[in-house]
Amino acid sequence: MRERAYAKINLCLNVKKRRDDGYHELEMIMLPVSYYDEIELRKAKEMKYSSNRAYLRFDDKNTIVKAVEYMKNKYAIKDNFSIHINKFIPTRAGLAGGSSDGACIIRMLDEMYKLNMSYEEKKEASLAIGADVFFCLMNKPALVKGIGEELEFFHVDNFFNILLVKPKEGVSTKEAFKKLNLEICDHPDAYALKKALIEKDYPKVLMNMQNSLESSSFEICPSILKLKTKLEGYGFDHVLMSGSGSTLIAISKDVKLVNRVMKQMRNSHYFAAKVKILS
Repeated sequence: MRERAYAKINLCLNVKKRRDDGYHELEMIMLPVSYYDEIELRKAKEMKYSSNRAYLRFDDKNTIVKAVEYMKNKYAIKDNFSIHINKFIPTRAGLAGGSSDGACIIRMLDEMYKLNMSYEEKKEASLAIGADVFFCLMNKPALVKGIGEELEFFHVDNFFNILLVKPKEGVSTKEAFKKLNLEICDHPDAYALKKALIEKDYPKVLMNMQNSLESSSFEICPSILKLKTKLEGYGFDHVLMSGSGSTLIAISKDVKLVNRVMKQMRNSHYFAAKVKILS
């Protein structure tokens, strides 16, 4: 079987506090978007992983490998698989490419073996693999809380255009959180943004698009700030970093602007993609 693993973007990311267990308490608006990896999975005599990208390592840190091992152990699956991924979502980009790939494996094995996994089983499996996996598995716009395990779904229409642009450099999520200063970073109101998106209140959407991690990620990777300034100069209504970066989300009502800048960015060898929100 073959399935798509969709990327996500953060239109809002508020790091509320650092927990005693070392994790951070978050409030985020996360949206699945129409850019994706493709994963093909079939039964085989032995486990085999392959990809169109030579840099991918299928070790015990890879979310695909982790998802396969979890599902085999949890549900006593004896079969082996040949898994090929056509990787298009860039890595270290704040787009949850790895999380989405792991979620896709859970979804495929759930369907293949007719496991009829419950909501709680999906949550348990996801949290065993990675923080954003549960959101990617459910694949619906949501206000996300906790460490990514609490999801409040809501409907979002596409009433503005979205361009994703990524500099060549990436950012380590671990390093971005390590450098974060909670006293001086932005603390956006995720609930206000959720309300604005539901009501299609474009000015309030713009007002509430902020990301606590921008300050630390800009320090780690100054090229993100440089690219953000450049995109703002083209006339986008708002430019925001997704997740811990390094991808930037540029939004506008002007589709011609989006198309023109996407072409220019690609000509300058940036990753650039026009996407829609998946509702």
